[in-house]
Amino acid sequence: MRSVAAWKRKQLKNPKFKAAYDALEFKFMLIGELIAARTRSKLTQAQIARRMGVSLSTVLRMEGGRTPSLTALRNYGRATGSRVEIKLLPMAANARSPLAGQACRRRLGAGVGRSGD
Repeated sequence: MRSVAAWKRKQLKNPKFKAAYDALEFKFMLIGELIAARTRSKLTQAQIARRMGVSLSTVLRMEGGRTPSLTALRNYGRATGSRVEIKLLPMAANARSPLAGQACRRRLGAGVGRSGD
């Protein structure tokens, strides 16, 4: 049985697969940041929903891939004791996609709260 990483490397050689994968990169990055903030705060999804004043299904949808509004993102951040930081950074000359650089990933992952509300 081959690893998921080996399968992914092979699939990324297919231009159609790569385009679809790249199109979802931002969404998966955002989901990862939401879950990381919840994990750091040691809260359950239900606890975050209560702190946000929304239903559990709202939090489940946010963490499941539905792109939240900026207000919902800020509220999620506050519920987890984080702050939102949004930046548009120039792409590196050799970047494969707008989010390909590790520096960009680190900056987007800086946390979740107020950033020029």
